[in-house]
Amino acid sequence: MRDIRIGLVVGASRATVGGRGAVAAIRNGRPAFRIPAGRSVTLTPDGRAFRVSGAHRGRYEQLSFASLAAGRHVAVNDNRYRGVIEVIVRDGGLTVINALPLEDYLRGVVITEMGRRPRSERAALEAQAVVSRTYALKNRGRFGSSGYDLHSGVTDQVYGGVDRETDDGDAAVRATAGIVLAYQGDPIVALFHSTCGFSTAAPEEVFRTVRATPYLRPVSDRRPGGGYYGDIAPRFRWTVEWDGNTIRDILRRTLPAVLGVDPDAISEIQDIYVRRTGPSGRATDVRVRVPSGEIPVPGYAVRRVFETPEGSPLGSSAIEFTTERDGNRVTRVTVSGLGWGHGVGLCQWGAVGRARAGQDYRTIVTTYFPGSSLVRWY
Repeated sequence: MRDIRIGLVVGASRATVGGRGAVAAIRNGRPAFRIPAGRSVTLTPDGRAFRVSGAHRGRYEQLSFASLAAGRHVAVNDNRYRGVIEVIVRDGGLTVINALPLEDYLRGVVITEMGRRPRSERAALEAQAVVSRTYALKNRGRFGSSGYDLHSGVTDQVYGGVDRETDDGDAAVRATAGIVLAYQGDPIVALFHSTCGFSTAAPEEVFRTVRATPYLRPVSDRRPGGGYYGDIAPRFRWTVEWDGNTIRDILRRTLPAVLGVDPDAISEIQDIYVRRTGPSGRATDVRVRVPSGEIPVPGYAVRRVFETPEGSPLGSSAIEFTTERDGNRVTRVTVSGLGWGHGVGLCQWGAVGRARAGQDYRTIVTTYFPGSSLVRWY
């Protein structure tokens, strides 16, 4: 199987490359220069190429970097990575790519996504390994026109490289090596999120473009005997408050940006309420009442439209609004929410709760993706 290619840095004005051991710079398959152990070079874009600082001054359109020392790795911006590092220029900015075997990539994903877990919760790490492997295979080539497969951040799944690897994370990857979730012979759309609250979501409740499938549907996270598997999450319940002027100013900015609403229509907020919920109970139609009528906010836009006072999206769309008024004018809005993230697919804190309850990774992943099967892909 060919290496997976991860976009570590995209569109940057600067990057450093080096390592604790000596690093070789390679151009067109031939050595270009050598970076001594413990040293680094700085790369800066220059038109369609980039320049290299220090004793290795030069202008290059492409370079690859590989460690020359056994057990050492190439560092990019002081973060270490397995495999090979490639640097190119796209649209005037640096693109830095890490090419490495898929299983090595997962070693830098599992703990970065799930956090460190005790041995008793290893099933949750194994569940994440299966879901992340499935996600990577399903989305390979997503950014092929830019030279890589996946981003290293939340656009895809967060990849931290060598410095985020742990023995338990590595063990979870080994225990599930080559195993993916499949439906009708293909890897599934393996979405995941932090905390589902009371239930996972249906795609149509929270996304505009993700197609509904038999294995992506609401799954109750209720625990036998009461409570929910994910109620151990630090952000299982949350609230956000705005005063009337703050929410008006936020909506005057976000409604035009997200939904194309005329900002002049948002002179005053008279009410905010959930008009309709979807199959899981999440808000799929929120109404903002203004002097000229009501502005509908569909489910996929709820989290971005109702920004917190700090400028972050709402934690989830499993919400209820409470308003205080002075006549027809809203003076304060409080939203109470459950869960964190979009809510579709694997619930990471729910997986931890299920691991604590003794469920193995097979039970966890097939519960959150009903109708899918575990398949050894390679």
